[in-house]
Amino acid sequence: MKSNNYSNVTSQYNGHNCTGYDYRNETYSYYFNSYTEYVMTYVIISISIPLTLVAIYSLYSQVQKNNVAPIYIINLLISEIIQLCCMIVEVANPVDWKICKIFYYIYCFGGVTSVGFMVCVALERYLLIAWPLWYRFRRTIKISLAVCVVVWTLPLVYVLPFYFQVEIKVLKTISAGCLLVPLPLLIFFLGGTLKSLSAAISVSSDEKRRIVGMLVLVLLIYTLLFLPSIICYLVEEARDNYTFRNLTFMLLRFSPFADLILYFFIRKGAIDKLLASLCCCRMDSDDNSRSSV
Repeated sequence: MKSNNYSNVTSQYNGHNCTGYDYRNETYSYYFNSYTEYVMTYVIISISIPLTLVAIYSLYSQVQKNNVAPIYIINLLISEIIQLCCMIVEVANPVDWKICKIFYYIYCFGGVTSVGFMVCVALERYLLIAWPLWYRFRRTIKISLAVCVVVWTLPLVYVLPFYFQVEIKVLKTISAGCLLVPLPLLIFFLGGTLKSLSAAISVSSDEKRRIVGMLVLVLLIYTLLFLPSIICYLVEEARDNYTFRNLTFMLLRFSPFADLILYFFIRKGAIDKLLASLCCCRMDSDDNSRSSV
């Protein structure tokens, strides 16, 4: 049974199957190119699904009138659940090609939606530091839910061209554009937050460390997991590089697992001790350098 399953995995070049679009037509997929990728996808699914469900339940219990911060992370984790369900279909490798296409579109939809909510998380943290008074009076569940509806709707602009089989060059441009827009926003939110830290008197030191840590993590996740895909879409040499292309697809599979780390940054506890120790080490090294001078 196992050998038959693996033979299906390794047969993507013999026509269409659920693990990807036709490579000869230069379209992109999330197919398996080695048994290692196949096993790693199983591991990611097995670990991420139960942990994500627990995190969603825990964050949902925190959502109150005066605490809307978890809403965007909850929606981010829901988008990751959608991707994980599509990955389950991927490893199941159904025979019907129509099912494969439908779940591929859903997978793309979940991926772009997760990027959108990463931007929302960064924006919400930036407003808490840079515009604390405005944020305190404007943060309501209704506004947060309205933003969530918009974020869930916008990725259709990315998915619909795939469904209507738009020309591949146009698809690459749309894909790269949708994924590239968040980069300057994430950099701006991080830079603006760092600039406004000293003026945010109403925010505690622990909260400031959590916010900066979360913004750095969001930018890091985006850069490491999604930026290679943008390069693959835009640069032909990167797209023709077999190793780089496969690495790009594999990095995207780690997105659900990586986003789970954001859950710990919104909770008080061990993460505060870790960030405090890192900041203390930074301050000690700065003091030592000044004293040596």
